Amino acid sequence: MSEVTIELTVNGRKKFATVPARTTLADLLRDRFHLTGTHLGCEQGVCGACTVLVDELPMRSCLVLAASCQGTEVVTVEGLDGPDADRVRAAFSHEGALQCGFCTPGMLLAAHDLVRRREALTRDEVCVALAGNICRCTGYNGIVRAVQSATAEGIEAEGSATVH
Repeated sequence: MSEVTIELTVNGRKKFATVPARTTLADLLRDRFHLTGTHLGCEQGVCGACTVLVDELPMRSCLVLAASCQGTEVVTVEGLDGPDADRVRAAFSHEGALQCGFCTPGMLLAAHDLVRRREALTRDEVCVALAGNICRCTGYNGIVRAVQSATAEGIEAEGSATVH
């Protein structure tokens, strides 16, 4: 099997790896870089447990070949940082959006993507946006409330930051 050498930035740090060409990003993150917060559920891109941000876009890391990430910036749940990440984590905790935790890393990254956009979202819009992330425990109500709450706080914080 052919191998490829790739360089990418993971959670703010330059990383290099030589891996078989068919290695997925999820396997690279978990097996080589020991970032096990990226969960593997279905390994078919359906459940969203393996969601990471690649160049700020949510991606299913079980479907992405590591070699295709040459030169990209990848953020896993371990590297999720900053005011928006803090808002999302606090809202998930406050709204009871956590139970078994298996889907949580993917949900947090998907939610972070929504919050950083600074768009007020209806319940239905949040449900559609998170449709690619499956949770078998919470019933989604807390997750949807958490996303709406964190988004509203982000919009409010941005508005107050621009007022002089």
